[in-house]
Amino acid sequence: MKNPSLIITSLFLVLMMASTVTQGDLYKWVDKDGKIHYGDSPPENAKLKKITGKVNSFSSVSVEPFVYDPNIITRRKTSKSVVMYSTSWCGYCKKAARHFRQKKIPFTEYDIEKSAKAANEYKKLRGRGVPIILIGDRRMNGFNASTFDSIYYGNS
Repeated sequence: MKNPSLIITSLFLVLMMASTVTQGDLYKWVDKDGKIHYGDSPPENAKLKKITGKVNSFSSVSVEPFVYDPNIITRRKTSKSVVMYSTSWCGYCKKAARHFRQKKIPFTEYDIEKSAKAANEYKKLRGRGVPIILIGDRRMNGFNASTFDSIYYGNS
């Protein structure tokens, strides 16, 4: 018989590594020209304000149906329109936007930290991480290029 404690330890490690959300510190600072910046790695001499909240960056993808409700979100113009709720510091958001541009996929991006309207819609969507990508009547939490393409181009 195999060692039960080794099996339990291995299972615990696998579950710990399978975490679906990553998060880190976010800071706000003003540069010498008065421009406001947000990020997770501020310059050394900046006067910082630590941003608190529960916005995470998804490290795995989930796809779920999305039903248009005028009380939840602004109507999108076409059934395959792409809307992304993001932040400036999110690597998955940047990867998604780069993918959309490379594939010439029109999309609208809303930064939930820079737009009160976007933050309100994100809250109504019960957002817990970024990006949230709406593709027609589907919602994608996180980003994976092949999963996105299969939804957008109709293979899913």
